[in-house]
Amino acid sequence: MQNPYAKLQEGRDPREVIQGTPGRLKGIAERLGAEAIERAPAPGKWSAREIFCHLADAEIAFGFRIRQTLAEPHHVLQAFDQDAWGRYYGSAALDAGLALQAFSAARRWNVALLDAAQPGDFSRKVTHPERGEMTLQTIVETMAGHDLHHLDQLGRMA
Repeated sequence: MQNPYAKLQEGRDPREVIQGTPGRLKGIAERLGAEAIERAPAPGKWSAREIFCHLADAEIAFGFRIRQTLAEPHHVLQAFDQDAWGRYYGSAALDAGLALQAFSAARRWNVALLDAAQPGDFSRKVTHPERGEMTLQTIVETMAGHDLHHLDQLGRMA
């Protein structure tokens, strides 16, 4: 299965990318400031705050997929509709700082679990209903590519 985000990684180590993302996001949030975090770059596009909310939600989903892959042989992963999940991102109750804290905490926990995994675990196979068969390594690479995609978007806003 081809990783849809592979081209964004340009030879970077996906584990290093995912470990560094929380710090990069914090720096972007600081550069943006409270007003710019709320501004969408174009009509119908997510603001930085909404992207932070999406990243927090996606990290929960990635964490669940990692755990399913490690715990259940030949598991079929659950897909999710990011637009349906994002329906509430416009709510002021979903604060950018809270989203970044949630993302960072979940990411640290997911990285710790990946650090605890054995080398052979990264070749464990699962099936994604839209993308077909993949391994834990593919999930990690997808996380890194997803990070890079959104870091690029946010970098253009900052």
